[in-house]
Amino acid sequence: MMDAAAELLNDAFYLYSLALLARVVSSWIPGLDPRTPAVRLLVTLTEPVLAPLRRLVPPVGGLDISPVVAFLLLEAVRRVVLALLQGP
Repeated sequence: MMDAAAELLNDAFYLYSLALLARVVSSWIPGLDPRTPAVRLLVTLTEPVLAPLRRLVPPVGGLDISPVVAFLLLEAVRRVVLALLQGP
């Protein structure tokens, strides 16, 4: 069973994944004003991760795949961090 710190971190990773997903879905909504508070919050939360990935990962077929890479990296980091917290 996870201790409280590990559970809190696991929840934080989950919430960040949801923010990434919401950012992706919001980009598909035509006419959505990027100045709305919700969209600005999503951009503020996710851009520090997505911007560096965009510089490293080129678009594939014209599509920005940085969110996919972010999801994969986030999951890898989550697993490593939780494994370190839980010990041997």
